[in-house]
Amino acid sequence: MDIGLVAKWVHILSSTLLFGTGIGTAFFFVSAIRTRDPQFIAKTGKTVVLADYLFTLTSGIVQPVTGLFLVHHYGYSLSDIWLFWTLVLYALALACWLPVVWLQIKLTKMARLAAENNKPLPRDFFRYFWWWFALGWPAFVGLMVVFWLMVSKPT
Repeated sequence: MDIGLVAKWVHILSSTLLFGTGIGTAFFFVSAIRTRDPQFIAKTGKTVVLADYLFTLTSGIVQPVTGLFLVHHYGYSLSDIWLFWTLVLYALALACWLPVVWLQIKLTKMARLAAENNKPLPRDFFRYFWWWFALGWPAFVGLMVVFWLMVSKPT
């Protein structure tokens, strides 16, 4: 069995989980928030946070581990321009994702409290939501470029 091929398969699979979970949970969370129903938002947010921990976090750890193994295994250099930009953009996505998770938890708690008290969502909820939404875009675009860099490996 070729360990490089196995590592490449795990790397591709985990990148698919990372990207797919990210875009899927974002879609469902935005859809829930658009309803302005605190109870629905709280339930959806709880599931979104769980999915991020189970899939995004796990694959986010597997990515650099398998990626660095593949760099070593196939003899690439970390100074290769495509690899350098891949690492920079991955770090950007991580830097955006960490506050996004914190914001998802905060938004979910705010919605749960509003639902429990039978009140509308507080004004701050939407301010936090827009920060969540804005931070998602650099991570999304960055990972799209990472996919392109991984496939094309431009010099």
